Amino acid sequence: MKYLLMIYTDEAANTPIEDLPGSEEMEGYRRLNENLLAAGAHLGGEPLVSVAHARTVRERDGAAVVTDGPFAETKEQLGGFYLVEADSIDEAVEWAKQIPAVEVGCVEVRQCMEIPGGG
Repeated sequence: MKYLLMIYTDEAANTPIEDLPGSEEMEGYRRLNENLLAAGAHLGGEPLVSVAHARTVRERDGAAVVTDGPFAETKEQLGGFYLVEADSIDEAVEWAKQIPAVEVGCVEVRQCMEIPGGG
């Protein structure tokens, strides 16, 4: 089964990405990536750029409405994700526990819906 591990942190409190290379946090991500790859569980994942560059699209009264920023203002923002293969949600949670951001934010674990005939 596929699971999406969504990484939420407070962008304002995060270390800038340019300051991360060689850090303990980046070492944690490197180890996690190696472990996921070795287990054949890594299906994808990426960090996301700041919510300051996001757009939200809605349709209202037949017209598209585009606004700057995320869908809702919250303390924590979606900062990245992993897509993993796991036998159960418990196994996916074990992967989520290894994401360094759990120390300062949270990781939401959601099973991907399998649609018959879908890709």
